[in-house]
Amino acid sequence: MVRPRDNRADGSAPPARSTAAARHTADPAVGPARHLGSARRTPTWLKVFTGVVAVLLVGVIAFGAYWAIRLQGNLTKAPLSAGSVKTEGAVNDSTDRMQILILGSDTRDGKNSQYGTSDDATGYGHSDVMMLMDISADNKRVNVVSFPRDLLVDIPKCKDPKTNKEYPAQTGVMINSAMSEAGIGCAVDTVNKLTGLEIDHFMMADFNAVKELSNAVGGVSVCVSDAVYDPDSKLRLPKGTSTVQGEQALSFVRTRHAFGDGGDLGRIKAQQGFLSALTRKIKDDGTLTNPARMLGIADAITKNLTIDDGLASVPTLLTVGNRLKNIDVGKVAFVATPTVPAETDINRLQLAEPAASQLFAAMRNDVDLTDPTAKPSASPSASATPTPSLTAPAYDKTLQPVTVANGSGVPARSQEIMQAIKGAGFTQVGQLTAAPVAATAVYYGADYADVAADVAALLGVAPDRVLPAAGVAGVQVYLGSDFASGTPTAGAAAPQLPKDIVNQTAGDTVCQQANPALITR
Repeated sequence: MVRPRDNRADGSAPPARSTAAARHTADPAVGPARHLGSARRTPTWLKVFTGVVAVLLVGVIAFGAYWAIRLQGNLTKAPLSAGSVKTEGAVNDSTDRMQILILGSDTRDGKNSQYGTSDDATGYGHSDVMMLMDISADNKRVNVVSFPRDLLVDIPKCKDPKTNKEYPAQTGVMINSAMSEAGIGCAVDTVNKLTGLEIDHFMMADFNAVKELSNAVGGVSVCVSDAVYDPDSKLRLPKGTSTVQGEQALSFVRTRHAFGDGGDLGRIKAQQGFLSALTRKIKDDGTLTNPARMLGIADAITKNLTIDDGLASVPTLLTVGNRLKNIDVGKVAFVATPTVPAETDINRLQLAEPAASQLFAAMRNDVDLTDPTAKPSASPSASATPTPSLTAPAYDKTLQPVTVANGSGVPARSQEIMQAIKGAGFTQVGQLTAAPVAATAVYYGADYADVAADVAALLGVAPDRVLPAAGVAGVQVYLGSDFASGTPTAGAAAPQLPKDIVNQTAGDTVCQQANPALITR
């Protein structure tokens, strides 16, 4: 007799199959093989490992979000301008040449109240530190130019962005007062007017920023020629090298009397020495590649920082910081604007000419101040995406009066030079009769230093032949016999800069010269 296929050899009935098993067996997507043998259990170690990884991932995401929100929340914003019209397009923060005005406010509000009352810093406060940081397009060099707080300048008309109140232009006032009435944007407009540049961003810090930043990096090494004590700033240092941080670091950068002759130029050199040492400390310690340290520094900075709207995001700040991390410290040049005692007040300063005009012309033409013969760097994006000129003048060429005085002895030279100037966009060009002279020079009246420097560069006149002249209205090109022939071409002359224009680079360790009146024994 043929036995049924489902019967066992001993005649017993086969075990009942569960409905679930039957469904899986019939499901071609699963197949019966999944049910062969005993079910496998996930190893305990794998469960633990997976759990730890999940917790870490969630933690990293939460940590990153926390810091992004915290740093963004730290930032305070203000407008870049107080009324001036920008002629250049916005820069690419990753690849273009960039100028950032760095300001130190003397405000006594909030955490700074221990340094005086609000009456000591009227309005928006004074910018007792003013430095222009110029980053090259190829990220290979940085120029940091300091402006003395006592420098007398002309401040343009400015509008307070909070109240919309307009303040008239001022002549011959201290540069540190530019932002006191109409805000930080007025300080930016003033430096633009003074240099002929167009600043891209600003950063303003208060007293507390120096203390917290110096603490975050573990102190900064500074050097003084002799033991010194300044009772005003409370700075007391022994001869030689010391590490300063917190209150002592702030005293070092604030002191007006401890160094040099007790004036503002001695303080500028001390501030530049401090920043040089800080730069070396950050790079030598690998801080720029250490996320934990960078977050500490970023937190210390952003809590005490006011920046313009275009810079006011954590990613943008990180982009700028990333540009600086690989720059050779020997290519970070610290410069002080050339000045002399003011004619109207020996306790104030005025621009030293032609040195100041030479410096500003070099900056407009993107000259490497550590090596003036080097060619300006090009933006990596220039070949792919045309961008507005980064050295466009901060004025309308068609409105600038330029005259040509022909002392070359060659009558035809007047028309040749006038045509060259007109070809560059200067339409208000005239000519004068002039006595013969040997050397060509470009003279300029008040407020025309930037125009004169550009006209000189166009014609190939050396910057040391660009001179102020009280009797000149606008710009006057005085041709000499040395310019009796030849085709004017832009940049024909090698860049001219004042001797020793660079005070130091970030790679130099410099001891500050103590003020003899404050040396202690």
